[in-house]
Order: sequence, then structure tokens, then C-alpha cells
Amino acid sequence: MQNGSVLMIVYIVALFGIMYLLIMRPQKKEQKRLQAMLNDMEVGDSVVTTSGFYGVIIDMTEEDVIVQFGNNKNCRIPMRKQAIAEVEKASSATAE
Repeated sequence: MQNGSVLMIVYIVALFGIMYLLIMRPQKKEQKRLQAMLNDMEVGDSVVTTSGFYGVIIDMTEEDVIVQFGNNKNCRIPMRKQAIAEVEKASSATAE
């Protein structure tokens, strides 16, 4: 009976190891990538929000950004940095 219990514990440990490799590790990598992207944002970068709106960053604070949408200079909306899904650097946006 002892061998059966040890084998069961080994299976459970192996199962948790596989779960970590398949689920938790990729999620942590994505969180690190997203945080690095948000830390590298600068004024003038083009962004896409989580809602799907395209805009340009015109001002930044520690936690917030002010994004100008479209050609209308009056359409400036403050939002949290976490509401930004994608960033295109200003240098690559003007090079195209």
C-alpha cells in the first residue's frame, strides 16, 4: 500500500508541474511583456486602447495618459495606462 501512495503523490506533483508550465508561466511572461510595453511608452507614440480606439499620447503621468483621438484637437481623453493594448513607437510610425 505504501508504493501506491508514493506513486499517487508523484502523479499529483507531476500534474501541478505540467499545469505550471502550460498555464501559469505563459501568463506571467505576458504580464511582463505588457508591463515593459507600458513602461516604454512616450509622448507621441500611437496607441490602441482595449476598447479598440486609435490615438496618440500627448501627455503622461505615473499612472495615466492623455490620448488625442483623430484629427480633432479637442478630443483628448485621460485614461489609465492599463487601458492601452498596443503601442507603436513614434519613430516607426513616421518612418512608414
